Amino acid sequence: MGLFDGKKGLILGVANKDSIAIAIAKVIMDEGGECGFTHLPDRPDDDRKKNRRRVEKAIDGHPKAKFLIPLNVQSDENIAEVMSQTKEELGSIDFVLHSIAFADRADLQKDTIQTSREGFKMAMDISAYSLLAVAREAEGIMNDGGSILAMTYFGGEKIVPGYNVMGICKAALEAAVRYAAHDLGPRGIRVNTLSAGPLKTLASSAAGAKDMLKFYMHVSPLARNITHDEVGKAGAFLLSDMSSAITAETMHVDAGYNAMGSPGRMLEILKES
Repeated sequence: MGLFDGKKGLILGVANKDSIAIAIAKVIMDEGGECGFTHLPDRPDDDRKKNRRRVEKAIDGHPKAKFLIPLNVQSDENIAEVMSQTKEELGSIDFVLHSIAFADRADLQKDTIQTSREGFKMAMDISAYSLLAVAREAEGIMNDGGSILAMTYFGGEKIVPGYNVMGICKAALEAAVRYAAHDLGPRGIRVNTLSAGPLKTLASSAAGAKDMLKFYMHVSPLARNITHDEVGKAGAFLLSDMSSAITAETMHVDAGYNAMGSPGRMLEILKES
C-alpha cells in the first residue's frame, strides 16, 4: 500500500524535468497519488507550445498524471477555472503543491534598492500573493485534513546576495503561509513551506546557484549538497498524512546549512589558500 493511495491533488509550478515540483510529484505518484498539473501559459504566437511540452516531458506519461492545463496565477478568474476543472477531473482533493515564483531577471541583476516599482509588484504578486489566491480557491474543493505546501529559500530569512528582490518575496510568502495555516486550521488543512538548498533548476540559474552549490558543499554540516530525490521525499512527507500535526512551519532541506553561524570548515580551505 502506497503512502498516497486514494489521495488526489494539484501540482502547480513544474517548469521542466529538473523542477523541484516534479521531484515531489513523482514521489507522490509513485506512492499511489493522482495528480493534476498546470503549466505556465504559452504565448499565442508560440506554435511549439514550449511551456506545455516541457511539462509533458517531465511527467513522461506517468499513469497517475491525470491532466495538464495552463495557469496564470495573476488572474483570479483563471485560478478559479483551474480549480473548477480539477474538481471535474479529480473530485475533491487532498493536497496542493505551490512551486511558483518569478522576478524579472533585470531586477535580480541589480542591487535590491534599484528594483523597479513595477518589477517589485509583479514579483510579489506572482511569488507571494498567488499562494493566498490559490489557497482561497483550493479550500472549496479540498477535503478536511488536506495539505498545502509552498516552496521557499533561505534568502527569505537571511541576506543572500544575488537573490535580492526574490528574498523579499520569499519572506512575504513564508508569512502568508503562516497566516493561511491559521485560517485553514479549523478544517485540519495544513499549510507549510519547504526551504531547499541550491539545486540545478531553471529558476536557480537566474540566482547564481552554481557558485552557491560549491559554497554549501563546504559549509553545510553534512559537507555535501542535497539531491532532487531528497527534496522530493521531504515535500511528499509534508503533503502526506505522516505530517498531520505540522503546520505553519518552514522545513529546511539543505544539509544543515541554515544552522551554521560561521563558514565552518570553509575557514580551513581559506587558510590553505
